[in-house]
Amino acid sequence: MLEFLRSYHFIYNVLIVVLSALVTLLCIPSILHVARARHLYDDVGHFRKQHDHGIPRLGGVAIFVSFTITALLFGIIDKSLPISYVLTACIILFAMGLKDDLSGVNSSTKFLIQFIVAAILVIPGDIRISSMYGIFGIETLPYIPSVILSVLGIMLIVNSFNLIDGIDGLAATTGIVANSAFAALFIYLKQYELAAISLAMVGAIAGFLRYNITPAKIFMGDTGALLIGLISAVMAIKFMELSKVSGGKLPFDFTAPSLTIAILIGPVFDTLRVFTLRILDGRSPFDADRNHIHHRILKLGLTHLQTTLVLAGMNIVSIAMVLLLTSLSNSLLIVLILLLSLFFNWMITFFIRSKERESLSLRNLFA
Repeated sequence: MLEFLRSYHFIYNVLIVVLSALVTLLCIPSILHVARARHLYDDVGHFRKQHDHGIPRLGGVAIFVSFTITALLFGIIDKSLPISYVLTACIILFAMGLKDDLSGVNSSTKFLIQFIVAAILVIPGDIRISSMYGIFGIETLPYIPSVILSVLGIMLIVNSFNLIDGIDGLAATTGIVANSAFAALFIYLKQYELAAISLAMVGAIAGFLRYNITPAKIFMGDTGALLIGLISAVMAIKFMELSKVSGGKLPFDFTAPSLTIAILIGPVFDTLRVFTLRILDGRSPFDADRNHIHHRILKLGLTHLQTTLVLAGMNIVSIAMVLLLTSLSNSLLIVLILLLSLFFNWMITFFIRSKERESLSLRNLFA
């Protein structure tokens, strides 16, 4: 680590974050001006909205511009990441997200575009999961199952980040935690070109967060949330694949899948949870409601900032748990991550019931 700090890589990585953050900070005032002049505000009347006044939702434009500029300026041309396919996917998703933020896009079109984007990354870009690391007794995946799993995984992560963008700072903070973790792991693996991409996203989000922390002046909208989800998904797959070929020389090589799940558990668990509850309730999994974990924590009286910090803290605890228990199998670690998330959700339910009944009783744990 000391050797890295003394090397030019440290300065190089700091410059990536600083430049990316500065570009976002310079872009957002102009975006706010245009949004106010053209009355491009969020849908205040929607039942899921947490604000009673119009706020522009074009922050994702600044994130996209900053990330793209920084990735092109500092990205190291390397075979480990087909940057042309990644940027092509980003541009397509950006165009769809911008259309959605300005005038709306129906759900079937959204999923078609997301499928196309994922297919571009997986098939010509060859960014795909090729091994299950022994989970469920499966090692190497044949090509077709590998493509299907990778496309579905990318679409899940992309939508997960979009769905947690419901309160000030949450999607942005989660994106910073996830991409900072991947950047640190890539630096440890000496994969500096991949670290540069993650750090470009960290800086872009950090600049945006300056205007998104309560009271929010701007939202990232679908444009930003989908882009963060896409880059997080790409980094997740690349990390797992690099760990597979490193020959077990690193402490987390064999636990890469569980570590990846820990990094992304916040948005992914919440998405799977609300989808499951909606299906069990006989509704479409894509029906909107206020049953996300962040909505439930707000019921306890916490502010947007406090809720964001609690969820970010849980994310970090999950990552730390996997790093401390690398001697365990992936299957067991994944079970532990899910149990931790379920226990956390159970505690939220307990405190909501206790608040509603004005009684801190053990029976509130069960009904």
